[in-house]
Amino acid sequence: MGQVLYRKYRSKSLDEIVGQEHITTTLKNALKKGAISHAYLFTGPRGVGKTSIARILAHELNGFDYTGEDMHLDIIEIDAASNRGIDEIRELREKVAIAPARGKYKVYIIDEVHMLTTPAFNALLKTLEEPPAHVVFILATTEVHKLPETIVSRTQRYTFRPVEQAKVINHLKHIAKQEKITIDDEALALIAAHGEGSFRDSISLLDQAASRGDAITADIVREILGIPAQESLQDIIELLTTSERAQLVSNLAAMQAQGYQAATIAKELSQLLRQRIIDHATSDLDTPVLLDLLRQLIDVPASSAPDRLLEITLLRTMISRQTVPAVAAPAAMQAATPRQVKAVAVEQKSNKPISKEATEPAEAPLIEAEPQPAVEVAAPIVEETEPAAIPAVASDANAPIILEEVWPQLLQAIKKQYNTVYGILRMGRPELNDMTLTITFQYAFHQKRIHEVKHRQIISDAIEQLTGQKLAIVSRHDASVTPPKPMPPADGEIATALMAAPAGTENSPLSTISNIFGGGELLES
Repeated sequence: MGQVLYRKYRSKSLDEIVGQEHITTTLKNALKKGAISHAYLFTGPRGVGKTSIARILAHELNGFDYTGEDMHLDIIEIDAASNRGIDEIRELREKVAIAPARGKYKVYIIDEVHMLTTPAFNALLKTLEEPPAHVVFILATTEVHKLPETIVSRTQRYTFRPVEQAKVINHLKHIAKQEKITIDDEALALIAAHGEGSFRDSISLLDQAASRGDAITADIVREILGIPAQESLQDIIELLTTSERAQLVSNLAAMQAQGYQAATIAKELSQLLRQRIIDHATSDLDTPVLLDLLRQLIDVPASSAPDRLLEITLLRTMISRQTVPAVAAPAAMQAATPRQVKAVAVEQKSNKPISKEATEPAEAPLIEAEPQPAVEVAAPIVEETEPAAIPAVASDANAPIILEEVWPQLLQAIKKQYNTVYGILRMGRPELNDMTLTITFQYAFHQKRIHEVKHRQIISDAIEQLTGQKLAIVSRHDASVTPPKPMPPADGEIATALMAAPAGTENSPLSTISNIFGGGELLES
C-alpha cells in the first residue's frame, strides 16, 4: 500500500519546516545553547506543523535520527482525545520517575491536550510544575483558550501561524514535481486557498486530485471540493441587480440539484463579493448593500435550514435595492397638515361638511430643546441609492426648509414605499438645526432602527427630493420625550404600527392603538 503524500513529505528536521521560521529559529538557538525548558506548549490551527516540530524536537533533545516512522521508548506520544481521564494521567505520573532507556530525556508529547478533563488537568499540574530533571513535556493544542491558566503559565508557549498561501503553493509545486503530477497554477492556487494555511489539508487534497489520473485543472479541484463554477456564482451576483426573482430562485435550485451545498455557495459568494468591495468593483450594488449581504451570508452554514436562509437572504437583497415609484398625492393633500388630512378622511367617511375649526392649521410639532442624556449622532449620509419618484416641493435648493410643512409630506412620501420606516418615524419628534434633522424617540428600539444606514438613506433621499437639499440625519433616544399625536391610520396601518413597536407594557398593542387614534375609552362588552 502506498504512503499518503502528507506523511511521505513530512519534515524531518527543523530546517525543513516551512512557514514557522519564528519558531524553528528560536528552538535551534535554544538547542545550541542547551537552554532546555521542562515544558513546551505549541498552539495554532490544524496542519501547520505542531506535531511535526514536537517530534523533531523530541529527537533532537536525545540526539536520535528522525526518519518520520521510527519509535523510541523515550519518546511517548499521548492522544488526549482518547486518553483524557484522571486514570491515564495518574499512570503517567507514576512512570515519569523512571529514567530514560537510551536518551538523555524522556519526552512526553500530549496532542490535543485541551481534551483532558478538569480532574486530569489537576493531576497533571503538579508533575508539570516540578517534573524530574530527565522529563520534558511537549503539549500541543488547536484550542488554547480551553486550557487552564495554571497549565499555560507553567509552559514555554509557541504560537504557530497559518502558512502563507504563496509558500503553500511553492511547496505543492515541489511535491507535484517530485511525484510527476501535472497541475496548472489556477488549480494549485485553489487547493492552497481551500487549505486555509494548512499544509496537511492542502497536500491531502493534492493527493486526492492526483488519484484522478488526469492533468489536474481548476475545474477538477472545484468538482472535488463541491464548489460551483465561477460563472454560476457571477450569474447569481448579477441577478441581484435585477428584479428577476423567479430566475434567481431557479438558478439556486439548479445549483443545489447538482449537489452544491448552500453553505458552500454562501462561502464562495462571500469571497467573490469581498473581492469586489476590495477592488471597488461593486457595479450596480452599493457597498453598504454588499456589506450587509456579506454579514447575512455568514449565518447560512450554521442555520438549521441553510437552503431556505440563503434563498431568503439573496431575495431580501434584491428586493431592498429596488425602488417602486411612488404615486404622487393630490396637490391639496401634499400641502395639508395632519389635522386637515384627518378632517378630509372624516368627511369622506360620513359625507358631512367639514367645519371651519377642523380645517384650521394644526399647531406645529414641538421641537424645543430637550435634555440631552445620551446622544447618538450619525454621520451625514453621502452615499446615494436609486432615487424614488417623490414630488419636489422646493424648486430653489437654497430656500429655507419649513419643518412643519415638510415633515407630514415626508411621512406621506415614505409611507408609499417603506411602511415599517413610516410606522417608526411617526413616533418620532423632529427638530431641524442648520442642515441637520434630529429625530428624537421615546424608545431605544425606534432610535436604533432609524439609525441603521439603510433607513437613514431612505429618509435623506426623500428629503432631498422634497426640498432639493441634503440633510444630515441624527437619531436620538430620550425616554422623557412623548411622541406627537400621529395622523389616523389608513386601512392596514394598525398592524404595521404594532409590528414597529417594541415589546413592553408601556407600549402594548392597546397602548399603541391609543397612540394612533389619540386616546380613548376602553369599553367592555
